Amino acid sequence: MVELLGPGLAVAAALFLAIQVGCIRIGTDSGRSNDALIVVLLVNITVLVPVALVVGYPDYSLSRNSLLAFAAAGLVGTMMGRAFEYAGIERIGASRSEPIKASQPLHAAVLAVLVLGETLTPVMAVGTVLVVVGVAIISWESRSSSTGLESISWSYLALPLASAFLYGIEPIFAKVGLATGTSPFVGLGVKTVTATVAFYAYLRYRGVLPERGVFESVNTKWYVAAGLANSAFLLSYYAALAVAPVVLVQPVLQTSPLFVILISYVFLQRLERVTWKIVAAAGIVALGAGLVALQV
Repeated sequence: MVELLGPGLAVAAALFLAIQVGCIRIGTDSGRSNDALIVVLLVNITVLVPVALVVGYPDYSLSRNSLLAFAAAGLVGTMMGRAFEYAGIERIGASRSEPIKASQPLHAAVLAVLVLGETLTPVMAVGTVLVVVGVAIISWESRSSSTGLESISWSYLALPLASAFLYGIEPIFAKVGLATGTSPFVGLGVKTVTATVAFYAYLRYRGVLPERGVFESVNTKWYVAAGLANSAFLLSYYAALAVAPVVLVQPVLQTSPLFVILISYVFLQRLERVTWKIVAAAGIVALGAGLVALQV
């Protein structure tokens, strides 16, 4: 049973991530993504910081190294990774940017082996590749309606690649912080506060801070629901990292498209179109994640 704890937490994290995606999809149908992001981060602080304070009390075991590691995870994963992701979508379109960003598990696996000394077996490597291929097909098919991007500079492809690399680095910092003995809940609190402050500073610098009216919008309930789902995702994700290696957690986490497809088919038919290519790609993702999980 203990051996199944890591994969189980990773699958739970994938489910909560998919629920978050569904809520954001509905909310941003008539709202703005920046408004959604700031509300989600505020909900993260409201949920995760009290959990960190209660669970970690009285000894938070937060050394300077763990503080820096979790702060770096927030800056690299939530702030910088997201900035490069959005820049890539803006310049080359989601249909080209998202499949490249889906290479994140490969970056995470390679970095985990090189930096943390984790073991990547041949079967786990094949499973990771299958996950990436499946997610790439899903992203490409979902965004295939993008037009007007026939002539682009190949140098722009570095943007989503940088995003995938940064997202892959984030769990490495998290594992470094967890290795110091800091509770994953305390680490989440540090990561969330750091990311929120950084994102707020970024929006303020760009002059695109959401107006107060956003909190009274009809879309706010969906943003709050997304924030709650995201908080549950983060709790499950960090708990998984605390008991399982990155080379397991990251690929299994990519099963979230399976849940996204199910949610889209049942609840979002007005907004999403589920095709046989997406279903087939979801099968590839499930197969890849299964291969990884079987090697634990």
